[in-house]
Amino acid sequence: MTLTIPDMSRDRRIEDPTNLWIIHPAARFLLPWFIARGISANAVSLAGLALGTLAALAYIQWEMWPFALVGLLLSVGWLVADGLDGMIARATGTASPLGRVLDGLCDHGVFILIYVSLALSIGTLEGWALAVAAGIAHMVQSNMYESERARFHRRRNAVAMIAPPAPSRNPLVRLYDLCWGLLDRVAARFDHVLGQHHAPSEFAARYAVQAVGPMRLMSLLSANVRVYAIFLACLFANPRLFWWFELIPMNIILIFGLFQHRIVENRLSAVPADPFLVNKRE
Repeated sequence: MTLTIPDMSRDRRIEDPTNLWIIHPAARFLLPWFIARGISANAVSLAGLALGTLAALAYIQWEMWPFALVGLLLSVGWLVADGLDGMIARATGTASPLGRVLDGLCDHGVFILIYVSLALSIGTLEGWALAVAAGIAHMVQSNMYESERARFHRRRNAVAMIAPPAPSRNPLVRLYDLCWGLLDRVAARFDHVLGQHHAPSEFAARYAVQAVGPMRLMSLLSANVRVYAIFLACLFANPRLFWWFELIPMNIILIFGLFQHRIVENRLSAVPADPFLVNKRE
């Protein structure tokens, strides 16, 4: 049996428990097999989209619980593929702007297909309106959560800023990068303080300890939680419950988590650095 090294780029304190104990271990188990056969990260992303498409087809028959269960299992398979494609890209050094966008589009595509299948099965104008509203909320929540999580991991490693991606001619890539960087501009003050701090590693460690709480709360915005919530709503014979869950509790979690994260940044940024050491650096 080939053992794989755990991905240390993710902070276990803020990970969804099912990622820690099911999704990521399964992806790490499959990683050597895929690398040995030269299967690319983009191919795995597309395979994940195929699994998500099959899940959406299963959820059309959500009234019968075996179909809902099949939808759940296929969705979990997609989550594994979604983790595996990134592992392959990092292990083979094949990460690219196109792959990053493809991964994001496949993630959103799976949920769009599931939302559409549920709306089709309900077949009412009210159902479609709920599906569209929940889908828009989902896209905003996911993009902001992923941006916050990437920022947390960067700062935890005492990296104040990262070089922006090279401008792309692809309009989809440009739009994706624009949306991804929205919160970076809001949180720029803390990054400036981190970059100028006389002891960035210690400052980053203090930040990481204090930011764990907001990030752990926002982990409820992960795709995993949505996958299980969809299944439970179907099991209770009312997919609308999931859309209302997306529109009310998930938005509250996002707003509160962002607010708490900004409080942590402002509190740490307000502590003055040692002027003697700062001048010495300059």
